[in-house]
Parts: sequence; C-alpha cells; structure tokens
Amino acid sequence: MAKKVSRASAKGQARPKWHAVPLKGSFMVMSILGILITLYLVEDMNYKVAFILIFAAMFIASFVSMSKAPLLQ
Repeated sequence: MAKKVSRASAKGQARPKWHAVPLKGSFMVMSILGILITLYLVEDMNYKVAFILIFAAMFIASFVSMSKAPLLQ
C-alpha cells in the first residue's frame, strides 16, 4: 500500500510547528463570569449545559494560551 503524502510535504514545504496565541486576561474573566451567570440565571437545562460547555471551552483555551504562550522579554 502506498504512503499518503500531505500537500505540504509534496510541495517541499515544512509544516509550521503549532504554537498557542496569547489571549488577553479579559477573555478568561469573561469565561468565568459567563459560567457563573449561566449557573445562576439560566433556567432551561438544555441552554444551561450548552452555555456552560461554551464558556468552559473558552476557559480551557485561555488556560492553554496562558501556559503555552511564548514569554515576552
């Protein structure tokens, strides 16, 4: 069976290494506030779960950005 060749390697270009983009601190604050407000104010369980998942994804993204972002000198 033949090996699959990606488009980047077929053209001779190296694929850039993944790096986290630094996010602002307000992004993390908004995710925490969004979770708290959703827990207290949203009554419909389907909406509550959906909003909590979205704000949790925002929080995880901001945490990854905080821990993996390049340090400024």
